[in-house]
Amino acid sequence: MLSWEERRQLVKVASFYYREGFTQEQIAKKIGVSRPFISKQLQKAKDYGIVEVFIKDETVHTVELEGLIEERYGLKDVVVVPIVDQYSEMRKKVIGQVAANYIIKNLKDVKSIGIGWGSTLAELVREYPYENREDVKIIPLVGGMGTQQVDIHANQLAYELAKKMNGSCSYLYAPAIIDSEELKNRLVDMQDVKSVLEDARKVDLALVGIGNPYKESTLEKIGYVKQEDIEDLRKCGAIGDIISRFLDYNGQPINHPINEKVIGITLDELKKIQIVIGVVEGRKKLESIRGALRGNYLDILIIDEASASELLLIDF
Repeated sequence: MLSWEERRQLVKVASFYYREGFTQEQIAKKIGVSRPFISKQLQKAKDYGIVEVFIKDETVHTVELEGLIEERYGLKDVVVVPIVDQYSEMRKKVIGQVAANYIIKNLKDVKSIGIGWGSTLAELVREYPYENREDVKIIPLVGGMGTQQVDIHANQLAYELAKKMNGSCSYLYAPAIIDSEELKNRLVDMQDVKSVLEDARKVDLALVGIGNPYKESTLEKIGYVKQEDIEDLRKCGAIGDIISRFLDYNGQPINHPINEKVIGITLDELKKIQIVIGVVEGRKKLESIRGALRGNYLDILIIDEASASELLLIDF
């Protein structure tokens, strides 16, 4: 139990610090004590309920979400982006801006970046500002050729990001998914393809999107999977894909021939990359995001607020 004199002293110190804006050093000189003593007094004022600190900013909600998701899924970092715009394309644009800024501010020492494909990653690349990082090399993590939506293929994104960074890039001259496993095996044995895949496995950082094969599937739109494939994937328990590799509810690669026809690094190889950033938007991908998190493929997640909130409503 605090005496009146002790309580008065705590209120006095707290008032100087929180109301008058004095530093701990200034308060210590004013009262004639050491700075560590003032620090202990301020903590004591909180412990006894004399001081309660409230954060008055709408950002506090997203910061709380970030902490909860980090803890639940064992992530190194989470960035929850508050977006109120109802249009998916605008949400992707904002998430792309945030992801680009995150890379610039937090990953200055990275020398090699692997990139997947998809519309959200394409927005990241579009929003990335021009800078001079000649020592950085961008490498596609998965193949990507064809005439449909070329602007979101891994090769194109690698080229565009390298141009923004004034760095260099590699090209994986092969489709993401091949018609037959035999043809796929022949292609990955070609020296040009093999060397790029070897580099892709050793990148410092990987940027990946997450897809849902059943709702607005880009893989279906560009012709990599057909309706009969989608029905087969559903029967096999697929809930999403990362770098064109399909995974189940628990994040494990599904046992389906389509996973054996992909030209790109495997999910196990992705897991071994030091930093993997998932850049995702849309509640339609919730099951897919959860599968990716359960499979421990991501280290950092950049996600919109609505999806982040619903992610926590789902039982782990």
